Amino acid sequence: MKKLLFPTLICLTMIGCQNAKVNPFLSGYDTPLGVPPFEQIENEHYLQAFEEGINRHNVEIEAIINNPEAPTFANTIAALDLSGRMLNDVSLVFFSVLEAESNDTLQQIAEKASVMLSSHSDDMLMNEALFERIKQVYDNKDKESLDVEQQSLLERYYKDFVRAGALLTDEQKALLRDINSEMATLGLQYGNNVLAENNAFELVIEDEADLAGLPEGAITAAAEAAAAAGYEGKWLFTLSAPSRVPFLQYADNRDLREKLYKAYIMRGDNDNANDNKEIVKRMLALRLEKARLLGFDTYAAFALDDRMAKTDSAANALMMNVWKYAVPRAKEEIADMQRIIDREGGNFKLAPWDWSYYAEKVRQEKYALNEDELKPYFSVDNVREGAFMVAEKLYGVTFKERTDLPVYHPEVRTFEVFDAEGKHLAVFYCDYFPRASKRSGAWMSNFREAYTDADGTDVRPVVYNVCNFTKPTAD
Repeated sequence: MKKLLFPTLICLTMIGCQNAKVNPFLSGYDTPLGVPPFEQIENEHYLQAFEEGINRHNVEIEAIINNPEAPTFANTIAALDLSGRMLNDVSLVFFSVLEAESNDTLQQIAEKASVMLSSHSDDMLMNEALFERIKQVYDNKDKESLDVEQQSLLERYYKDFVRAGALLTDEQKALLRDINSEMATLGLQYGNNVLAENNAFELVIEDEADLAGLPEGAITAAAEAAAAAGYEGKWLFTLSAPSRVPFLQYADNRDLREKLYKAYIMRGDNDNANDNKEIVKRMLALRLEKARLLGFDTYAAFALDDRMAKTDSAANALMMNVWKYAVPRAKEEIADMQRIIDREGGNFKLAPWDWSYYAEKVRQEKYALNEDELKPYFSVDNVREGAFMVAEKLYGVTFKERTDLPVYHPEVRTFEVFDAEGKHLAVFYCDYFPRASKRSGAWMSNFREAYTDADGTDVRPVVYNVCNFTKPTAD
């Protein structure tokens, strides 16, 4: 037994050491163009990487605070801006994947990570010694020959710290920490609930007559979706935009349009495990409490304080100016649609689930424009190549597809971007089609931001674009 035990312990120790080394966030990326090594990243790597990233960032912050030299832009602001790179890289990758390729494990990790990151952010932004150095640089900015970018960066850091509670008392800071932590958790829960509601709804059609009015492409896509879900010989419609939008726009069956529409707008409001009403109420209360703690009457005033609008009254004035033109036009459109309803013998008033359907009828009647007939000319590949062509003509930027770069899902495509001189400019990821693991909507962000390192190295960005376009059918 002893002869077996000792070799076993050695093997376990070696395996443990190997596992500790394979976390790519800790060892650095050994990939073409330094893109995230998605194929090497395991779920268990994230929390370890967050913890290490926070530790490294804390060391960097302490070095700034303990610098014996008087605070300057270089040793305080620039140093702070270059700090936390590892933590930033981990965060960008994790939360990007969470949005586009989520699962239960990642959602559980996100709850823990959000609390960790909220606490770490508060530790930094409420650090009195660090803020004192920033304030000294800010108060003496006229004594340094700062260019426009440096002035902007200094202004941003000073204001960010103030808006994060740097000027509050210790008691107020403790309260703000609790608010931030709870808001981070609630925000994740809200998003998870919406995703769960999206995935829970299925409109399975068995009678082909209920497909009347739908374009052939939408019918084919629904049949393929049904087959993939185990509903062979039927048609499946979901709340994803490529499925929902054509159904509301073309389906003649008004009752089914109503069912689909209400399922979409009632996400998170069904008094079930995914209900968001209490979460929304609590988030509103916390936002108001935070705003007032920081000296603002409303959360809108706080949120707009560092935006172009500056005040909620300015934002409201802009919207009301649009409103006075939008309302009469909307009434005209409603009248146009109601006339068609009445002419066709519909004994009902226009309802929300009728809007897209009758707007399409008005469009065809007034302009002889059928959007579905245009779709073959606007495939995803054609539109993307068109956008690339415009970018090249305007800026000299070119795109070359790469098939050797790691991706987080097989449908993702990658492109290397070059400037007008043929120099590497960036990496661009495209993720265009809906799936159960992806939240709704469309967005872009970075897996890595562009920056100039301390030694002057120009680090280029890794950018991604996520959408929920209609997936091409087999035909």
